[in-house]
Amino acid sequence: MTYQEALEWIHSKLTFGIKPGLERMAWMLAELGNPQENLKAVHVVGTNGKGSTTSYLQHIFSQSGYEVGTFTSPYIVDFRERISLNGQMITESDFVALVERVQSVVERLHHETDLEPATEFEVITVLMFEYFGHMHPVDIAIVEAGMGGLYDSTNQFKALAVVCPSIGLDHQAVLGQTYSQIAEQKVGVLKEAVPFIYANNQADVEAVFQAKVQETKSSTYKLGRDFSTALHGDTFDYQSQLGEIEDIHLRMPGQHQVSNASLAITTSLLLAQQFPKVTPATIKAGLEATAWAGRTELLENNLMIDGAHNNESINALVEVMKAYADKKVHVLFAAINTKPADAMLKQLEAVGQVSVTTFEDYRALALEDYPKGYVRVENWQDWLEQMNLDSEDDFYLITGSLYFISQVRKAFLKR
Repeated sequence: MTYQEALEWIHSKLTFGIKPGLERMAWMLAELGNPQENLKAVHVVGTNGKGSTTSYLQHIFSQSGYEVGTFTSPYIVDFRERISLNGQMITESDFVALVERVQSVVERLHHETDLEPATEFEVITVLMFEYFGHMHPVDIAIVEAGMGGLYDSTNQFKALAVVCPSIGLDHQAVLGQTYSQIAEQKVGVLKEAVPFIYANNQADVEAVFQAKVQETKSSTYKLGRDFSTALHGDTFDYQSQLGEIEDIHLRMPGQHQVSNASLAITTSLLLAQQFPKVTPATIKAGLEATAWAGRTELLENNLMIDGAHNNESINALVEVMKAYADKKVHVLFAAINTKPADAMLKQLEAVGQVSVTTFEDYRALALEDYPKGYVRVENWQDWLEQMNLDSEDDFYLITGSLYFISQVRKAFLKR
């Protein structure tokens, strides 16, 4: 099997769509000898901030001298980013060998059981568990959940800790229409006596969290109650009973990144007894080395890309963009057709001149489906060509779907 053949086999599972549930995963993992039971891993759930928090944790534990596996989605440049070692995607040869280990089990699923065929995300998750559990064991894995939690494919192991950066209104057709319904799905991964580290300021979400932690007898660590941050210009200090770290400088801007980083700090300090090479110094060094492709990423001094793909993440991006209030800001936006594009665009109007476009993806919102009043860009590549990257007065922001940002980033870096 070649790498391309392995990739095409995985993508062929896209036709089976999204099917929340744990039975298919449980069967496939059992056939593989339950590799997930060998994992020492942190589970990162929530709506926004999962990827950044995962990256902070990976950098902290790698900086501390541990081999760290990460599982993330979606990918930005290469599919293999989803399964990475110390921030580096697995090799093509490892990827092919991994697919060859699980392919027959995946194909046998719907022939030997009454269950439906596995989805693409389920297959990728099985690959991750087999890789980190059997093929290439790691010291610690950071596992980012997919869209949910309780019925998410990743909910097959008992975590060292569960981290939740935020709860927002996203994927409502699957997860529920309200904050509390979505929170119930996300926190559904929590198991008995597993620490829960989170950020939240919504009473209805807090009630859901508290009911779950009482059920599981879990200890909780809440931002603003059990740990806090103090901003000092471009740096911040962290304080908690677990420890204090001063003068931390993040490469990713925004208050939401300070929040995500503080969750990673708390989690790392909690796990330091099991991972004694983790120290305040390695935590600080790890945080300050963290960058996350496609998230408030400056490709040039006056060009930022950000995969803000729902109302809450657009709101955080608008706050970040206040730092560029003295510039003439040009915004290019593209979303998939399940997102509240109207409301997202309304928020972006506060940033600068907004143009809308579409991109190559069957889920991409068609140009004619955007609300009136915005400049329509037929071809986003043309918009890129017209940027003046030498200008000190202009600033360019490209945002929306992470799938769109992935295509933009590839095109820009290739150019």
